[in-house]
Amino acid sequence: MPAFDGKLERYAWLSIAAAFATIGIKTAAWYVTGSVGLLSDALESVVNLAAAVLALSMLRLAAAPPDDAHPYGRFKAEYFASGIEGALIVFAAGTIAFAAVPRLIAPQPIEAAGFGIALSVVASIINLAVSITLVGAGRREHSIALEADGRHLMTDVWTTAGVVIGIALVWFTGWLILDPLIALAVAVHIVWTGVGLMRRSFSGLLDAAIAPEERAEMEKIFAEYRRRYGIEIHAVLTRQAGARRFISFHLLVPDQWPVAQAHQLSEEIEERIRMLVPNAITFTHLEPISHPSSYDDIKLERW
Repeated sequence: MPAFDGKLERYAWLSIAAAFATIGIKTAAWYVTGSVGLLSDALESVVNLAAAVLALSMLRLAAAPPDDAHPYGRFKAEYFASGIEGALIVFAAGTIAFAAVPRLIAPQPIEAAGFGIALSVVASIINLAVSITLVGAGRREHSIALEADGRHLMTDVWTTAGVVIGIALVWFTGWLILDPLIALAVAVHIVWTGVGLMRRSFSGLLDAAIAPEERAEMEKIFAEYRRRYGIEIHAVLTRQAGARRFISFHLLVPDQWPVAQAHQLSEEIEERIRMLVPNAITFTHLEPISHPSSYDDIKLERW
């Protein structure tokens, strides 16, 4: 079963705490240096905070138990969090570019560069640690919302790295234009992460099948039971909804089998699948193996 006991929420609160901490640190770094790169970095941390709050709300919604209006639950809520996070990343890139372009036209000196770099490195270490934690938890618990939030924070780490390099280069070379140029380069880089998250979320909302590796392992189970009992299994359908996996198939058994025997076999196969595929909900449709109509519904649509 998925970890909807509050554990995922604790990770989301960790992300919120990290966002508040880094906003304060990066704002201080921008204030003492006047660097547009550090300003763009601080703006992205504000977006991180909004994204973390969104992830928390969507995790709570996904954890809500099924009801009459939502009998299959609300697991897809996580895809909304992931997609909006991708959009927020793209928005953050836009704010970085907006702040950097005027400095291209009129470069400004950077004050107290060493102190600003030190503050940025501290903020980046916080984001890096939280990002690794969130991505790991998201993969382990099959939560796309947590994984997206972690990847969002990782873009912040890359942003800070670029900004720090830019400030250091300005500090050593005196070329003021490097500050806005590197800010623009960072903006272009993080756009790709945002677009990737949006594409993945869109795919999930379209009821994408489970991973090919999981389907291949599941087919090995079906092949084993075909050999052992002379049964047939077809019309295998799978889809993902957040942390959940939905799997259905038709089980064709010998005509002489009593219902109890066929049901016991279906329970055994479903249990094997649930052990193989995390957070799976399985559905089995029993049919007589020799009846012609049992082969009319191999595909989802019947004509």
